Amino acid sequence: MEQQKLPNVTTGLILGIVSFVCCCVSSGIGGILMSGIAFFLLRKDERTYASNPELYSNYSQLKTAKIIAIIGLVVGAITLIWTIYSIQKMGGIDAYMEQVKQIMEQYGE
Repeated sequence: MEQQKLPNVTTGLILGIVSFVCCCVSSGIGGILMSGIAFFLLRKDERTYASNPELYSNYSQLKTAKIIAIIGLVVGAITLIWTIYSIQKMGGIDAYMEQVKQIMEQYGE
């Protein structure tokens, strides 16, 4: 019998890598979403592999993708917590928005 590849491993790996970029761009929320989706897909493939391990060949890639998704989830959570802390330290969302408005005016926006 020819071995197959698990269906969601490549997608999970890509989502895990993209979650790092999303952590920087979206204050952690995008990273949490992307790595959460990746983790969900990889858990699904892990259950598929557990039901019939001799049928699939890329389990090592699944473990790598799962580690990347977990790291992306942790980094996203830390970034989100830091963003919330920073906004609270500035005096709340109103003070934050006022500071953003001042910066935008300073640069002519």
